[in-house]
Amino acid sequence: MHDWDGYNAGLRDRGRELTALHPEFMKGFGALNRGAATTRHLDAKTREMIALAVAVTTRCEGCIDAHARKAKAAGATKEEIAEALGVAIALNAGAALTYSLHVLDAVDGAGQSG
Repeated sequence: MHDWDGYNAGLRDRGRELTALHPEFMKGFGALNRGAATTRHLDAKTREMIALAVAVTTRCEGCIDAHARKAKAAGATKEEIAEALGVAIALNAGAALTYSLHVLDAVDGAGQSG
């Protein structure tokens, strides 16, 4: 398992380095995140639960770190987070199933043309 506080500190250090190397990109990335965080119809907890599920499906450890902290700060319980993770797991399984069907299509179509 990770030392999440150490991991977070390391990400922040590298983020400052990238900001110095490419400030306009990081300014744009910050604006994108601020825009996504400004919601009118979702509360902060719901937004963070979605973010955690997406972080799992995209395998983004930095996202997991940031949004686990934000979800806790927004009042999400471990039980609520577990349910959101269940949705992420099910979606990943569904995606694997869907792509497995594409494999069957490819096998059936392989060697059939020209």
